[in-house]
Amino acid sequence: MQAALGQKRNKNENIILAIVVLGPMMAAIDSTIVLLAFPTIVSGLNSNFLTIIWVILIYLLIITVFTTQLGRIGDIFGRARIFNFGFLIFAISSFMCGLANTDMFLIVSRGIQAIGGAMMAANSGAIIADTFEPQRRGRAFGFTSLGWTVGAMLGIVLGGVITTFLGWGYIFFINVPIGIFAFILGWKYLVDNKTFQSKLDLRGMLLFGAAISLISYGAINSIASILSVADVLMILVGIIALISFIFLELRTESPMLDLRQFKNRVLRSSLLAAFFQSLGYLVIVFLIIMYMQGIRGLSPLDASLILIPGYVVASSLAPIMGKLSDKVGSREIATIGIVFMCAAILIYLTLTPTVPSFIWIIIAASIASGIGSAMFFPANNRAVMANAQTSSYGATNGLLRTLSSLGMMFSFVLVISIAAYAIPHATAFEVFLGSKTLIGNVSGAFMSGIYAALYVSLAILVIAGILSVIRGKDNIPQSWSNGNNGSKK
Repeated sequence: MQAALGQKRNKNENIILAIVVLGPMMAAIDSTIVLLAFPTIVSGLNSNFLTIIWVILIYLLIITVFTTQLGRIGDIFGRARIFNFGFLIFAISSFMCGLANTDMFLIVSRGIQAIGGAMMAANSGAIIADTFEPQRRGRAFGFTSLGWTVGAMLGIVLGGVITTFLGWGYIFFINVPIGIFAFILGWKYLVDNKTFQSKLDLRGMLLFGAAISLISYGAINSIASILSVADVLMILVGIIALISFIFLELRTESPMLDLRQFKNRVLRSSLLAAFFQSLGYLVIVFLIIMYMQGIRGLSPLDASLILIPGYVVASSLAPIMGKLSDKVGSREIATIGIVFMCAAILIYLTLTPTVPSFIWIIIAASIASGIGSAMFFPANNRAVMANAQTSSYGATNGLLRTLSSLGMMFSFVLVISIAAYAIPHATAFEVFLGSKTLIGNVSGAFMSGIYAALYVSLAILVIAGILSVIRGKDNIPQSWSNGNNGSKK
């Protein structure tokens, strides 16, 4: 019976990989296309920037809070089942977003959409780990990275066309047929060969959810307005709750997250490298778009199109770099990826308010960034799943996504706080969304803030690089079977 299941899995693994790739592609389309349509959404709903910005922030908040829990639920009730229903929820909520006639209805619909996104994000890596033998997972993770970059490019290309000729609601409708098609395909081909029966750690899930919610909301609220005493208190209480969660999990018989597996240096360092990479780099694009729109006066569409060469490079190289990490190990490939990201920041630091070649500088930096992303993400994801326990694939992958989301969220906080210290937060958002151009002394002060933010990001990336180096060399023999741990410390 097990042999038959294995044969079926091997026969359909390319179809399974294509289904899994559709998840990040949908999320990426939605992310970039929403950014381009922001001014149109604000005017169409008679709202304001500080309200509509929650269309982005609510998605990030929910993804951060629920991903780890949904990964653990996938371990117990079926990773493929949870992942596949994520498509359906994402499609239905996308339809709701497109029909929204008030800003609050749109924000609530985006929150529901984020639940579907979290279901997919939490279990996608676990499905790859279940489907592919360890020595072939890097290539598979490379294709998931390709899905994200292709989706981001499609969002940029389609965003301007759809908002101009069809209306902003159609930026959400585009995901409906994709989601339904993926759900039908997944219903046929995604099969849970095994689930892991254990008690659901409700206390741990609630405590972890409360901790991440308090930390995330406090941080996000400071982005939307200004850091207040209430926000600081929420973050502090969240940190205390997170420490309590750690002590609870160490004493629980069937924990949501088995913290004992973090004794594995490769796993621990890989997860922390993912967090610091997100904290230091994932919002750099946000910063550079603010430069192009706020200082150089480009439109949102033109600013996004300049970044496409980086996405093309990342899309082309990700599967290749993932396959290379299968042969030489994750540490070398992921670390070199961090080096390329640091190089991209150094190139961005040559920008000035008046440099005539700014477009070529940004293109060169985006290409370096694309190379770095293509190297880091597949290799690091592979290292995480290669060193996770089979029974905790979903929870570990969910934790990886949660840490990445936390890093991205705090990265937003750092960038807005540092880069926009000379201008109000509301003005900073208008700059990012392309509805305001800064001039005179304000432009120069904002440029100084951008430099400061880039230097902080560079320092954080160096930490990610150090963690990537000290993780140890993972040596995975060709004979390794699913679930065995062949790391060499």
